[in-house]
Amino acid sequence: MPDLLFELFSEEIPARMQRQAAADLQRLVTNALVDAGVTYEGAKAFATPRRLALNIIGLPARQPDVKEERKGPRVGSPEGAIQGFLKASGLSDISQANIESDPKKGEFYVAVIEKKGRPVIELLAEILPATIRTFPWPKSMRWGAASVSSSSLRWVRPLRGIVATFGPETEEPEVVPFEIDGLKAGNVTYGHRFMAPVGITVKRFDDYVSKLEAAKVVLDADRRKEIIRADAKNLAFAQGLEVIEDEGLLEEVAGLVEWPVVLMGSFEEAFLDVPGEVIRATIRANQKCFVLKKADGNLANRFLLTANIEAKDGGKTIIAGNERVIRARLSDAKFFWETDKKVWREDKEFTRLERFRNVTFHEKLGSQFDRIERIRALAKELCKVTGADPDQVDLAAKICKLDLQTEVVGEFPEVQGFMGRIYAGQIGLPASVAAACEEHYKPVGPSDSVPKDPVSVTVALADKLDTLVGFWAIDEKPTGSKDPYALRRAALGVIRLVVENGVDFDLVSLLVHHADRMPANDAALTAFELVAFFDDRLKVNLRDGGVRHDLVDAVLTATLTSKVPGAANSRNLLLVVRRVEALGKLLETEDGKSLLAGYKRAANILRAEEKKDGEDAFEAPADAARLVEPSEKALHAALHAAETEANAALDKQDYAAAMRAMAKLRAPVDAFFEAVMVNADDPAIRKNRLALLAALRRVTSRIADFSKIAG
Repeated sequence: MPDLLFELFSEEIPARMQRQAAADLQRLVTNALVDAGVTYEGAKAFATPRRLALNIIGLPARQPDVKEERKGPRVGSPEGAIQGFLKASGLSDISQANIESDPKKGEFYVAVIEKKGRPVIELLAEILPATIRTFPWPKSMRWGAASVSSSSLRWVRPLRGIVATFGPETEEPEVVPFEIDGLKAGNVTYGHRFMAPVGITVKRFDDYVSKLEAAKVVLDADRRKEIIRADAKNLAFAQGLEVIEDEGLLEEVAGLVEWPVVLMGSFEEAFLDVPGEVIRATIRANQKCFVLKKADGNLANRFLLTANIEAKDGGKTIIAGNERVIRARLSDAKFFWETDKKVWREDKEFTRLERFRNVTFHEKLGSQFDRIERIRALAKELCKVTGADPDQVDLAAKICKLDLQTEVVGEFPEVQGFMGRIYAGQIGLPASVAAACEEHYKPVGPSDSVPKDPVSVTVALADKLDTLVGFWAIDEKPTGSKDPYALRRAALGVIRLVVENGVDFDLVSLLVHHADRMPANDAALTAFELVAFFDDRLKVNLRDGGVRHDLVDAVLTATLTSKVPGAANSRNLLLVVRRVEALGKLLETEDGKSLLAGYKRAANILRAEEKKDGEDAFEAPADAARLVEPSEKALHAALHAAETEANAALDKQDYAAAMRAMAKLRAPVDAFFEAVMVNADDPAIRKNRLALLAALRRVTSRIADFSKIAG
C-alpha cells in the first residue's frame, strides 16, 4: 500500500512551536483524509528547527466508491417537486429513480447515487496545499515580493521547499502535483545549514531519514534529546561531575539544533559565591546551557552547551564565545548579589516596604503594600488553625514579597521566593521565616511539593486565599479556558495545603471575613460563589487522585447546609475529603452496597408517592403505635440507634464510625423490604411506613446524599 512523505522546509521554526506544529500537521492532514473516507495504518509527524515532516503509511491507492440512497417525493407529486429531486440527485429523468413503498406514506422515489472514488494522490494534491494555507501558527509572516498581497501565503518563517511523495514501497513514488505561491512540490530537501547545505533527492520516509542523517540532520526531536542527555552525562562523568537535570531546557535545546554536539565550558570559581540558583538562572536564560554539580552536591564552575555544528577546532571557538558571555553575565549577577546583601543588612527595620505603596498590585485592589497588609491580617487569623507561631508568621507575611525589590530578582524573576529565603537567612532571621519567603508560593502545580512547616503553610494559605477573594470581589473570575491570574491553580494549592497538612477550619466564615477587607463587594455573595469554585476544584483534585466524582457530589451536597447566599453556610475542605474517603470504604463493603440498594428502593417509592401526597407528606416522624410488623418495628429502632450513633461520631469528626453506624442499617432495611408491603390498604399504616422510608433518607443524608451515588 502507498505511503506519504510530506516535508515543509523553511527558515527557523521557534523551538517553543515545534511540538505543537508537528501535532497540527498530523491532525490536519489525517483528518482531511478521514473526512474523504480514506483510512490509513499509521501516521507520525516530526519537527526540527528548519522543517516539519509527516509520514503516513498504509494508504489506499484510491478513495473507496460511495453508494448513497436519497429519498425523494411521493409518486404523483407535483412536477416542481419531481424536478427539484432530479436536480439534487444528478438524475436526468425520473425513470432512473427506484420506487419504494411505505405502509404509512405510500410509494415514493429513491435515487441511488454512486460516486466513484478518486485516486488518493489527487485528494492529496488538494489536501496538502489547503493544509499549508490554513496552518494555525501562533505567529506568521509574509515575505518577499508576495508580501504586498494579503492573499499570499503566511508561514512562521519563509517557506523554502516542499517535499511530497506518494507510492508503494516496491515502486518509484510519484510527486504529489501541486504548487503554492510559486513553490512546487518535489522530492528534493536540504541537509544541515552549514555542514551539508546541498540538495538531497529523496523517495520515501526511510530513505528520507537515512539521507538526512548522512547530511547531519537528526529528524526526531526525542532522539535529539536523548543524544544531548547521554553526551552531557558522559562529559560530566569524565570530570567527576553530574548534570543538574532540566527537562524544560533539554526540550528547548533539542528544538534549537538539527545536529546536537555537546561541549563543556568553565567560569571562574570566584563566581560560586553567588547562590547556585542565580548562577543556574543566568546561564540557562542567557546561553541555554546546563550547569553541573560536584559529588558533594555543590555547584561546579562548569557548564554544558549544545552546539549545532561539528567545528573544525573541536568547538574551542564556540566554547570561548559562550564563556565570554557567561563571564559578563555572572559578573552582573555577582554585583547584584553583593548590592542586595548590603541593603538587607543595613535596613533591619524593612523600611523599604514603604516603596510598595507606589507599586500597584491591581488597579481595583490597591497597591502591593495593601495586599501585604491583607495577607498579614489573614495569616494572623489562620495561626489559630495551623498552630504556627503568630510572631514568626507576621514577620514572614510582612517580608515575603520583599525580594521583588532586589536587583537579582529584577534581573532574574524566576528566582523570586528563593532569593527571599537566601536574604532572610543571610541576616539571621528564624529558619521558618526564611523558608516561608520561598515556600509561600508553593505548590505552584500538581507535581510541586507542599510546604510542611506551619509558618510556610500559614503564609501560603493567606497569600492564595487573598488572591482568590480579591479577584472574586472585583469579578475577575476564570472564564472557559482563560485564567490570566492562575486562580484555578491557587484554589488547588489551597486544597492541597489544607488536606496534606490536616488544616481544619470553616472556609466560608473565613472567606466572608476576608472579603470585608476588599473594595466594595457583597462579602457573603463573594464567599458563596468562591465556595462553589472550591467545590469544583476539589472534585478535580479528588478525581485526579482516583476518587469517584459521584461520591464527592454526595458528600458536598450533604455538608453544605444551605445554598442561599448570605445564609449560614459552611464548608470544611479537610472534613469533606475525610468523609469522602470514609464513604468510599463503606461502599466497598457488602453492607454498604446493600444499604445503597435499599436507599435507592426507598427513594424511588417515596418519589412516586410524594407526587400524589405532596413533597413533605411523610416528613413527620413515624408513629411507633402504628408499627405492625416486627420488621418495621426493628427498622424504626435501628434508624433511631443509627442516627444517634452517627450524630455522635460526626460531632467527633469520626467518619469511619459514622459509616459503621450506617452499615448497621443493612439488615433491618433488607428485612423490611422482604416482609412489608409499604403501600398498605390502610392509609394510616401506609403513611407511617412511608415515614419510615423518609426517616431512612433523612438519616443517611447526615453523612452523604445517597441520591447522588451511582449504582
